[in-house]
Amino acid sequence: MIRLDDRDLDILRVLEREGRITKAALAERIGLSPTPAWDRLKKLEKAGLVVGYRAEIDLRKLGPHVTVFVAAELADHTAATFRIFEQSLAGRDEVVGCWALGGGFDYLMQIVTRDIDAYQRLIDSMLDARIGIARYFTYIVTKQLKGRGPLPLDLIAGRTD
Repeated sequence: MIRLDDRDLDILRVLEREGRITKAALAERIGLSPTPAWDRLKKLEKAGLVVGYRAEIDLRKLGPHVTVFVAAELADHTAATFRIFEQSLAGRDEVVGCWALGGGFDYLMQIVTRDIDAYQRLIDSMLDARIGIARYFTYIVTKQLKGRGPLPLDLIAGRTD
């Protein structure tokens, strides 16, 4: 775990909202000159805190699509079954997020496809591949109320003042 000061957290906050920001604009936003700001950014990248930069895309403008959350329960709870399931996701681009869960279900997958038929074909192929799914529950997103917003960096870093 790396220790962060307020300026480091400010850099992370700015980058999370504006990944394409220039070095000069970043420095201005956090109240430093460009070279120290850039040095801090490089330190954060080297430490693995900043793992990439990407664009946020409005899929509604790209074309029809459906987002589905799938709660999956595996047939058994051996390390081999978990490994087979997790490795199978690598080749499935429609699975845009997946979380291992403690509790009733083993995994929660976020899937984006063109339509429900494409989603069903994906699920059928996963079942046919025998990757360990015993049962699954499908939750179709009808409206997004809140997307991936800024992370609560202060809380995670232990800064509550």
